[in-house]
Amino acid sequence: MNSVGKGTTTVTTRARDLGILAVPGTTGPHGAITDVPGVLVGHTTVRRPPDVHTGVTAIVPRGIGPASPIPAGISVGNGFGKLIGATQVTELGRLESPIVLTATLSAFRAADALVSWLVREPAFGDVTTFNPVVGECNDGYLSDIRARPVTEEHVLAAVGGANDGPVAMGSVGAGTGTGALGFKAGIGSASRIVEIEGTTVTLGGLVQANFGGVLRVLGRPVPPPPHTPRPPDTGSCMLVLATDAPLESRQLNRLANRAVFGLGRVGASYSHGSGDYGLAFSTGTGTPPPDSALDPLFAAALDVVEEMVLDSLLAAATTVGRLGRTLPGLTTSPDWRGLVADVAR
Repeated sequence: MNSVGKGTTTVTTRARDLGILAVPGTTGPHGAITDVPGVLVGHTTVRRPPDVHTGVTAIVPRGIGPASPIPAGISVGNGFGKLIGATQVTELGRLESPIVLTATLSAFRAADALVSWLVREPAFGDVTTFNPVVGECNDGYLSDIRARPVTEEHVLAAVGGANDGPVAMGSVGAGTGTGALGFKAGIGSASRIVEIEGTTVTLGGLVQANFGGVLRVLGRPVPPPPHTPRPPDTGSCMLVLATDAPLESRQLNRLANRAVFGLGRVGASYSHGSGDYGLAFSTGTGTPPPDSALDPLFAAALDVVEEMVLDSLLAAATTVGRLGRTLPGLTTSPDWRGLVADVAR
């Protein structure tokens, strides 16, 4: 079954509802990257059980295009991955494309689909060069990645269906077949409202979670249920941060670094085969604040990453994929149930 997410969240319980965030902070109305004005998200889910569990997630800054780029920065925590378009973003400090996330072997088709999106838009009729930005995670543990089931139609549906409402999380879009820390994971999103030099700004994030390690919550390890087969400690993680603070590209590089750092809070192993990338962009205009004023945003980035990874786990259920491989849902862990009971007391 192929389905296009319209932005309706599937999360019923979030990490903040359970009281398991060390620093809950103040969130925007959706608790998602779409709380940043002008940021849209769309999903296409591609699922043909038991062999195909994959999809596309698109983060679309409103009005983005070659004639209207926005400041952006990139952090490469570990470069074992495919972040298409990264070198031009690094070189020029500008993003001119929707950010598309998908499966590893479908990333190149997704980049070509973004070129199709460009040439079909009348506003870009004179454009002869374009830098599509596509990130990926390897969902081949659960999904037949070699089949490359993601098509141009799926990518264009995610971009065209992007909206500014609540963000669907868990096993949806590019997170349909991904897992993290021994559990089924997927897409997560969160936001924070902070103040910089007397001005209120929003920071939002979205994660495609697919990395190894042992989950830690409030400092406590939360391993999968005993005797659960674990996937290889690889797979990658894509982290996208957006803010309406008017940051320049160099400052956004620093913000993207904090996204990668934030994975350490939840127990990421940063293994050899895990491509861990942060990408940050700004929709704000005006004079950039001094670097000395950025600490609230840096702290919020760590908190957002922790929360959205936890929400990606909470929103995903146990999934059986190809070859009978299974990734358990977080709530199947005895250690998780014990932690939640202790916090409730």
